[in-house]
Amino acid sequence: MPETQYFEREITLSPHSKPANIKFPARLAYWTFGDASKPAILLPSCYGGTLANTLPFLYDSDKHANPILPPSEYFIIVTGLLAGSESSSPSNQAAPFDGPNFPRTTYEDNNRLQHALCQELGVRKLFLYCGFSMGGQQAYHMSALYPDFVENMVCLAGSARTSWHNWCFLEGPRYALVSSVDFQKGHYTEPARIGTKAFSRVYSTWALSQAWFRQKSWGQIGFDSLQAYLDANWSGMGDANDLLALLWTWQKGDITLYHPEDQGDLTKTLGRIKARCLIFPSRTDQYFPPEDNEEEVRHLEKGEFRCIETVWGHIAGGGSGTKEDTEYIISEIKRFLGI
Repeated sequence: MPETQYFEREITLSPHSKPANIKFPARLAYWTFGDASKPAILLPSCYGGTLANTLPFLYDSDKHANPILPPSEYFIIVTGLLAGSESSSPSNQAAPFDGPNFPRTTYEDNNRLQHALCQELGVRKLFLYCGFSMGGQQAYHMSALYPDFVENMVCLAGSARTSWHNWCFLEGPRYALVSSVDFQKGHYTEPARIGTKAFSRVYSTWALSQAWFRQKSWGQIGFDSLQAYLDANWSGMGDANDLLALLWTWQKGDITLYHPEDQGDLTKTLGRIKARCLIFPSRTDQYFPPEDNEEEVRHLEKGEFRCIETVWGHIAGGGSGTKEDTEYIISEIKRFLGI
């Protein structure tokens, strides 16, 4: 793995952040691969994601024998979300923005910081902005916020606006965490393990599909029981305050906020996006259902829709489904980009 680099910049948080419009000393964690003179690609992290697990099968020959975006041909930038544990987060930020005092940041804050990093690196246009889940939402937001900056966009299991159903799903794990005995209103001095385990167990059901459970698919990845799978994979997802701050960003996702004159009309804001867009959900995703994406694509000037036919739910979009699921993602991105 490369050495993690940090881009530091005082930014003014967006009007939709909490608190709004304050000065904030942001620190963006990132990796780069390749030469900055090559076509640039930005891969942002997802909820609970790290630089290391952000779509490496697209560019890393250790993860895929023939990656379609090799650093020999492209300049790869991988970035971490604010509150994602590697960039500025409640768990690592100095006072007065530490722990529960960390501001609630938006996708706009993330995108403006990423754009500033690109300018610092000499990138004037992105050949591709590609993300999964919250990364997919960032792809939509970057394309709406900087329509002349993004040439091609791929949204894997994401959306242009967080639906009310998605918002409500997130309330479940949130309340499980904040109600736990060791959360202490965010002022814990030891990791809130009871709370983060409760958060993870509520979250786990939604990450997959009913068919996945019916078919006992945990057996495909070496577990002899559902309990064993849960114990290994859903027993805690990180720092409690980080999880809550990231979740806030997700719940507030809405590209129409950048164009108040659209008065919340998503179809109008989608029509402003200039990038070629590949919108790519999973058939059984319970967060970002394909029906929502199909409606979005109808209003994109240059939009395409593809769907992963899988029982692996939301996580298939990030490469955690079957090998066939991931190969389908790779082949369709390759076709879309004409490479």
